[in-house]
Amino acid sequence: MLTTLIISGCSICYELIISAVSSYLVGDSTLQYSVTIGLYMCAMGLGSYLSKFMKKDLFNWFVGIEIGVGLIGGVSSLVLFLANLYLEQYQLVMYAEIIVIGTFVGAEIPILTRIIEQDEENLRVTISSIFSFDYIGGLVGSIAFPLLLLPHLGYFATSFLVGSMNALAAILIVFKYAKRIKDVAIYKIAAVGLFLCMVIGAIFSENISSVIEGGLYRDKIILSEHTQYQHIVMTKHKDDLRLFIDGNIQFCSLDEYRYHEALVHIPMSQASKKESILVLGGGDGLAVRELLKYPETEITLVDLDAEMIEICRENPQVSALNEKALESERLTIINDDAYRYLEETDEMFDVILVDLPDPNNDALNKLYTNVFYRLCGNHLTQDGVLAVQSTSPYYAKNAYWCVAKTLESEGFYVDSYHLQVPAFGDWGFHMAAKQELSETYELAVDTKYLANDNIPALFAFGKDEIATDVEVNSLSHPILIHYYSEAVRNWE
Repeated sequence: MLTTLIISGCSICYELIISAVSSYLVGDSTLQYSVTIGLYMCAMGLGSYLSKFMKKDLFNWFVGIEIGVGLIGGVSSLVLFLANLYLEQYQLVMYAEIIVIGTFVGAEIPILTRIIEQDEENLRVTISSIFSFDYIGGLVGSIAFPLLLLPHLGYFATSFLVGSMNALAAILIVFKYAKRIKDVAIYKIAAVGLFLCMVIGAIFSENISSVIEGGLYRDKIILSEHTQYQHIVMTKHKDDLRLFIDGNIQFCSLDEYRYHEALVHIPMSQASKKESILVLGGGDGLAVRELLKYPETEITLVDLDAEMIEICRENPQVSALNEKALESERLTIINDDAYRYLEETDEMFDVILVDLPDPNNDALNKLYTNVFYRLCGNHLTQDGVLAVQSTSPYYAKNAYWCVAKTLESEGFYVDSYHLQVPAFGDWGFHMAAKQELSETYELAVDTKYLANDNIPALFAFGKDEIATDVEVNSLSHPILIHYYSEAVRNWE
């Protein structure tokens, strides 16, 4: 029963590890999780079928399978990262891992059930008991992975640790039932050796991570941290400081002012009042830095990840870049989901800035839907202004204009604009309001890039940057993820 609990928890963790790593490296989390789960279940069916040909030496078969699962599953994250770095056919490696691990896992329970049925002393242990522990183990694994393992250990240490649990299951069997196992000394050495290797791998996982991640990023990694919600990496080359979330660049210190000036000062120039400002996302403090140039503003920053804000407040290089904006007395920081915050708050705002990562998964897509923009409108004053970072109109044309159409579907007047940010390329925003926006812009603060003369040019688009045949993004029909993922695949 204990063995069943262990192997079931490990099985679920392997599914989640492969899905999470593939989402991180390739994107399109919905596709990665769907393919992994479907192929894994199919492979388990294959393993269950093949188990009927294992007629003798069931203890040997079971221990051998546990050793095999522990070995392949334990290095699964490492293999996927290496495949992404050095092989063009990453998906083939991913599929091979899923099929091999799933086939082994599929054979585990049938063999274990037959072992119990052959033991007269354990006949009272029914198949229902086996499956009860199997399902409980699945629950334990599915809860432990997102809440305990991944946030605190990261991808490599998690897979090594889970692999060690399979090795532990093999050790339990090989020592307790040594008399029933042929060539038991070999199996003891293999099980204990695998366990030690997995433990060593977990201990040195940070060193392994540093080497592997170094190949994923152009510049030297100076910080790598897995929070409860995301993987944060910071790189630096000379005076070029860059921050990445889940592999996607968030800012480059050499040109981030272009992005943040466009996000902040264009809508601020349209707002008749600037006293109450809401920033959704923007945990790096760079948008807040620009907002603090307006002496009358009181700012509320809502960001889900408290660790992200702590890094950007305490790290001397980032805090110098944001000019210690996150320590301002005019700033209120709320660590909450932006959607939930808008559902629960009664506050009204003169300007709302939506500075969230691109919609590359279901959780982020929710923050680009018509319902989310409706919530924004409910907390926007009648003459207030809403601005949304909206990915690139050149690289992700359909995704960009989908955001505009979604805003319009909620009754907003929408003006779209874009500019060149060297680290990102052509990058776009949408500005929305409950009444028509003015076509004149007067900057009231000092800027590095924006000028009264160049702002009108930001509202002009080339023919290859315009898409009209797009749909509204909603909770029930998250078409934006499809548009965005398609763009990523095309440019890769």
